[in-house]
Amino acid sequence: MMTQPDQARSILERLVAFPTVSRDSNLALIDWVEAYLADHGIRAHRVWNEDRTKANLYASVGPEVAGGVVLSGHSDVVPVDGQRWTTDPWTVSERDGRLYGRGTCDMKGFVALMLAAVPMATAAGVRRPLQLAISYDEERGCTGCVGMVEEMAKVLPRAAAVIVGEPTRMKVVTGHKGGAGYHVHVKGFEVHSSIMHRGVSAILEAGRLIEWVNARNAQASAAAPGPVAAPFDPPWTSWHVGQIAGGTAHNITAADCRLGVDVRVVPGERIADHLSAFEAAAAGIAADMQAVRRESAISLQRYFEVPPLVPEADGAAERLARALTGDNGLHVVSYGTEAGHFQNAGYSAVVCGPGDIAQAHQPDEYIETSEFQAGLAFIERLVAQLAA
Repeated sequence: MMTQPDQARSILERLVAFPTVSRDSNLALIDWVEAYLADHGIRAHRVWNEDRTKANLYASVGPEVAGGVVLSGHSDVVPVDGQRWTTDPWTVSERDGRLYGRGTCDMKGFVALMLAAVPMATAAGVRRPLQLAISYDEERGCTGCVGMVEEMAKVLPRAAAVIVGEPTRMKVVTGHKGGAGYHVHVKGFEVHSSIMHRGVSAILEAGRLIEWVNARNAQASAAAPGPVAAPFDPPWTSWHVGQIAGGTAHNITAADCRLGVDVRVVPGERIADHLSAFEAAAAGIAADMQAVRRESAISLQRYFEVPPLVPEADGAAERLARALTGDNGLHVVSYGTEAGHFQNAGYSAVVCGPGDIAQAHQPDEYIETSEFQAGLAFIERLVAQLAA
């Protein structure tokens, strides 16, 4: 008979074997999870994307009553393209007390523990439900989970707490930044660079947007942080440009320039205010461009928005996670998770899971076996509490 650690490890190996890179479908993994749950007598529910190439999955173990706990994780992983792996990224391999493989840390390790909790919960006869939530496209800005969170809030008895298992080394994270991102297309007008004043360089105008980003960061970093922002690193709302491409030749004003712009907003500040400021800056630059050539323009496509996780005063999720881990420290992170979406839907939420975020997205990604075991012990204590 398989022990709980063996079962959790076996599930992890199966999950990692599915190459669920965000650009591709996750349905093979979802099919497997649904069949696994059915084998334990649990009915799963899917929430599909528009073209039905991806799906979220949620399920509930135990009685249909309020006061349970949601364990939440994502099925997608980042690509391995261009990374130098010394092991097969889609096969879990163990050496030196580490489990290597894409997603072992971020975050199929926790999803494996969620699924290992199912037979524990049924055997224990939990009195409050264990609810599971597995999302897609978390790595694309937590866009996939939105419909699932909305549906769970409508159809399931309201859980008392949500624990999102992103890697925190089992520390209880009570706050994270929100964020949003834009695909920006600057459309210029081509002329010979010797008469550049008659055209519009999309690259130079994109540079003005980047100058705005730099000025915004300088202003924010120079201000004294408030008490909510102070624990974050950095303790201010930050703007970033990660990619840029454009132009045809060195002696032609660029007809097109495309760039990605995103912002990470500290809790307590309104994302909408920051986005409005950026959109106003883009509109002002576009007006200057059109004064030269009416054909020029700047288009902004917002492709994700993640609400912050705001620290709760005496939050139920925080109390539960601290009781299960013994961690009483103050921890916040600058990345975003679906915890913000759950909180916006009225749930109490924290982030707490095994592994170190420093290993996420890296070649030879790994989770320490001690962290995986600590996560399993956390799950065992949670199930015992739900059964009490």
